[in-house]
Amino acid sequence: MKKLLFLLVITFSTAFVTNAQRLTEVTFPPDTTTYVYPKPKPFSFITKIPATFVGAARISFKKESLKNWGIIAGSTAILLLVDQDIAHKVQQASDHIGLDRTRIYRDGISFNIGKTNVDIYEPPGNLNTAIYSIGEGIPPLVLAGGLWGYGLAKKDYRAISTASQIVQATTAAGIMTQILKRTTGRESPFRATKPGGAWRPFPKPSVYQNNVPMYDAFPSGHMGTLAATYVVITENYPEKRWIRPVGISIMSLVGLAMINNDVHWASDYPLAIGMGYAFGKATVGLNRFVKGEPMFKKKRAVRE
Repeated sequence: MKKLLFLLVITFSTAFVTNAQRLTEVTFPPDTTTYVYPKPKPFSFITKIPATFVGAARISFKKESLKNWGIIAGSTAILLLVDQDIAHKVQQASDHIGLDRTRIYRDGISFNIGKTNVDIYEPPGNLNTAIYSIGEGIPPLVLAGGLWGYGLAKKDYRAISTASQIVQATTAAGIMTQILKRTTGRESPFRATKPGGAWRPFPKPSVYQNNVPMYDAFPSGHMGTLAATYVVITENYPEKRWIRPVGISIMSLVGLAMINNDVHWASDYPLAIGMGYAFGKATVGLNRFVKGEPMFKKKRAVRE
């Protein structure tokens, strides 16, 4: 519901933008390639999702990606062996410095639609929860909203397109994450019945829905969302060199926070990061074009 409200706002706000050029051209240093950002069409972040899956599949299964798949598989296998030890050490360190690792939220902003209560914002009750919350869906949407507002004010279609791309990439990554969660059925740490959590593949939809923490640890949706957002922003703003270290630092802190509060295992992250990367790159390629090439047709500007 939160994401739907946001999508409606940014979609209809775009309809009131007027610009005779209807595109923004940007040349990224150090090369001389000029990229073109056309005005996003209403609901393009939804209508392009099927193409996003196709693009992500092409990126994932090309020959050059075999090394990356090897790294993802190898790191996941190693982390599976030490998941419980990593969790213990992270939580011991947290206890040692007095960091409360309980997930706590305070009463925030909400409203009722009929009998359904919609929470707009629930402020975190401690530092670990605040860091954990960065990986939830709202912070990337707020970031997208900021870019969207800036783009509207400045008639900057790179900013508007980047905002739309964040929604597109995170939505596609979220769909794929849900498919894999419902396929693998791994226990979340706080509901684990054995060290490292039990795996119950292909739970029935009703069983899954009635006891989600017993099946939804792998892969991490939070990390996939952050990775997709990171890729979209760094690809569209490569001249902003501070974005990469800040983004990596945030992802690392969120990853530790999720281990600390028993939401995820360390081995839930490598595949999630790989998925976020693929969906982010595919999304950028569908929305940014090299000047002089046909838009929406052949070659896409996907920078490897």
